[in-house]
Amino acid sequence: MMMISCLETITCALLFFSPIVSTYPADVEKGRRRVVHVMEDDTGAVIVQTAPGKVVTHRGGTITLPCRYHHEPEDVDPNRIRIKWTKVSDAFQFEDVFVALGRQQKAFGSYIGRLSLEQTGPGDASVIIHNISLQDYGRYECEVTNDMEDDMGFVNLDLEGVVFPYYPPSGRYKLNYHQAEEVCRQQDAILASHAQLHKAWLEGLDWCNAGWLEDGSVQYPISHPRDQCGRKESPPGVRNYGYRHKDDERYDAFCFTSNLNGRVYFLKRFKKVNYPEAVKACQRDDAAIAKVGQLYAAWKIQLLDRCEAGWVEDGSIRYPIVNPRTRCGGPDPGVRNLGFPDKKFRLYGVYCFRRNTDIRSTQAQKETTTKPANGTESF
Repeated sequence: MMMISCLETITCALLFFSPIVSTYPADVEKGRRRVVHVMEDDTGAVIVQTAPGKVVTHRGGTITLPCRYHHEPEDVDPNRIRIKWTKVSDAFQFEDVFVALGRQQKAFGSYIGRLSLEQTGPGDASVIIHNISLQDYGRYECEVTNDMEDDMGFVNLDLEGVVFPYYPPSGRYKLNYHQAEEVCRQQDAILASHAQLHKAWLEGLDWCNAGWLEDGSVQYPISHPRDQCGRKESPPGVRNYGYRHKDDERYDAFCFTSNLNGRVYFLKRFKKVNYPEAVKACQRDDAAIAKVGQLYAAWKIQLLDRCEAGWVEDGSIRYPIVNPRTRCGGPDPGVRNLGFPDKKFRLYGVYCFRRNTDIRSTQAQKETTTKPANGTESF
C-alpha cells in the first residue's frame, strides 16, 4: 500500500440530510441501533456531519467515530475524495490518525492495525477503532476534501472509567507536569482531563490537594467546602489554579483509568507479608502485584469490595470499599489509602492482578451497570 502524501488543504463539497446511525457497544449487545442526530451547516454546498456530544466506550472496546458527507453534484469520482482523521488535543496539538484517497488508506502511529473505514455506503467517512486504549480518549476531526471544496466536523471520544488522585512515596506536591504524566502511566493510567475530573466531582470526588491535569492546568474537586480547602463559605466545585509552569511548579496528579484486561484480587494467605514477599507471592500465583490504577478500576468497574489492607505496586497500602460499613474506613465508598509504610518490616496482605489471556473475551465483557454512587476516597 503506497503512503498517502496529499495532506495539503483542499476542500470538498458535501451534503447529507439523513441522520447518522451509530452502533454503541451497549446497543450491540441489546440488538438495537441508536440514532444520533447530527449537526448541519446549510451555508454553501459542503456539509460534513458528525455526532454532537460524545461517543462512549471503555478500554479494550470497539467504537465507531461517525462522520457522513454528501457532495453536489453527485457525479464525483470517488477516487478524488480524500478522508482525513486527526486527533486534536486541548492544547491544539494535532496528531495524524488516518487518511484515505480512493482505495488507498493509511493509519498512523498507534492506530496502525486498529483502525479502518466503516464503509457502509456512499458518503460514509466513519472510522472504526478496535482495542481502545486510554490514550485514544479525546477529540477527533473528520475532514473530507474534493478538489477545491472541503468541510470538517468533530467527534469526542469518551471512556468509561475512574479518576483518582495520586501522590508518590516522596510526599505531596512533589511532581512537575512531566513527572505527573509518568507516575500516572506507571500506575496504569493517564493524566485526567478537566471533563473527566468534573464528572468525578459530580459523582462525589472530594480532594483537598491540587493536581495536574492533561492540559497542563492544576485543579482540585471540592464537594464539601471547608476552611482548609479554599474557605468554608465557597461553593462546591472544581477549584482551578489555571495553567502552571510544567517544569518548575510541583503538585500532585489526577489520573484516569478504564476497563481492565484482567482481574484484581486479594491474595488469600495464612500470614501477612512485607513488600518483597508480596511481589513474590503474586508471581507464584501467576500474577503481578496490582498497580494503583488497576485497583481503582477493579473497585469502580468490577465492584471489588474488600475490607483488608494490602500492598500495591507503588509500595502503598490500600483497600477498596464499595459498601461502607463499620470499621472499614468511613461512610463513603472509595479506595482507602493507608500511606507508604516501611517495605521491609511492615506486614500486610497483597492485591494481585492477573491479565486475561484471551483479549477477545475482555472486549466482549460489558461493564456492570451497578456502580458506587460516590467516588470519594478517604483521606
